[in-house]
Amino acid sequence: MLKETKDFIDTFEPKLPLKPTEKLALVISFIFHPVFMPTILFYAMYKFVPASFAELTSKEFGLRLLMVFMNTAFFPILSVFLMKALGFVESIHLYKPRDRYIPLVVCMILYFTTYYFFKQQNAPFLLLLLLLGSYWNLVALFIINIFFKVSMHTTGAGGMIGMLIALMFVSPISLTLPLFLGLLIAGMIGTARMLLRAHHASEIWMGYALGIIVQLSAYWYLS
Repeated sequence: MLKETKDFIDTFEPKLPLKPTEKLALVISFIFHPVFMPTILFYAMYKFVPASFAELTSKEFGLRLLMVFMNTAFFPILSVFLMKALGFVESIHLYKPRDRYIPLVVCMILYFTTYYFFKQQNAPFLLLLLLLGSYWNLVALFIINIFFKVSMHTTGAGGMIGMLIALMFVSPISLTLPLFLGLLIAGMIGTARMLLRAHHASEIWMGYALGIIVQLSAYWYLS
């Protein structure tokens, strides 16, 4: 029975051709892919709570944003394409749990070195919180992935919600609207993954819970 369940999960991926709603779900899944979340959240925090980044000039923020994007998005994506070309993974979408091991290790190394670099530079607290939470989420995903599959998309979405909740603890202004928008986006991401038949419902909800808990744990650790 366990083998049958594992075989089913290993082959659980979107079926072609895609319906119009599934095409929209694919676009949402791409825009809010977990590797883009650190960059999106860093930019959003800079706009919503600029006082937390008051010590940064526009040029300094731009350079830090570029570094976050390169280390948390560009290089991880590039590494997956290289692994696909070398035959280390079957699909760049990493549908199968066994395809995730090496990419997750690569991402863990990149995310940790990025966090460590900014920590040595005395970067703003919110940036360190974002990067540490993202790194911890990768570690948790790697461990859990040994036993069963969890949605990386909703883990990223959960991390976003956790980050917004943490922001409400430290920000002097109301962040009700950003939190509402975050919940809406998180719901869209989970719905998109279900429409694409990329996950079971349990994998979706587990990702949300994991992302929120880990990100808030990072906040309590750094506070």
